[in-house]
Amino acid sequence: MAVSVQSRVTLIADELRPLLLRLARHLRRESRGTGLSPLDSQLIAAIKHNEGIGLSELADLEQTSAPTMSAHVKRLEEAGFIARDGTAYPDKRRISLTVTREGEKALDAVRRRRNDWLAARLSELTEKELQALASALAPLGHLAGEKF
Repeated sequence: MAVSVQSRVTLIADELRPLLLRLARHLRRESRGTGLSPLDSQLIAAIKHNEGIGLSELADLEQTSAPTMSAHVKRLEEAGFIARDGTAYPDKRRISLTVTREGEKALDAVRRRRNDWLAARLSELTEKELQALASALAPLGHLAGEKF
């Protein structure tokens, strides 16, 4: 009996979703030893990839309220990971966020820990499994909205 394309897609989604969630959870945990929470590293990375982003845009990007984001930004600024710059805009109420050298170092530490964790797991795979994962990178990137 043939399985319909939609049924196959649903079965793959049902198996892939929890695997991706567990992997993401493991990778998020790796930021803990760096002094950054998973949320901190996510916000600093978002600012780095959108250099000069404003508070409202960052709140929209992270799907949270501006007051909540303001508290996070204030905390990250006080910790020395990000900086506010109001000179980039004529409207002095609008600020531009940038990552500081300390923020860059912290992000690098998170990236290294996450890569080390993942590389250790990948090294346990067979060559055939590694090839299968390498072949899946482009489709997974496509699912994530990236261009490969």
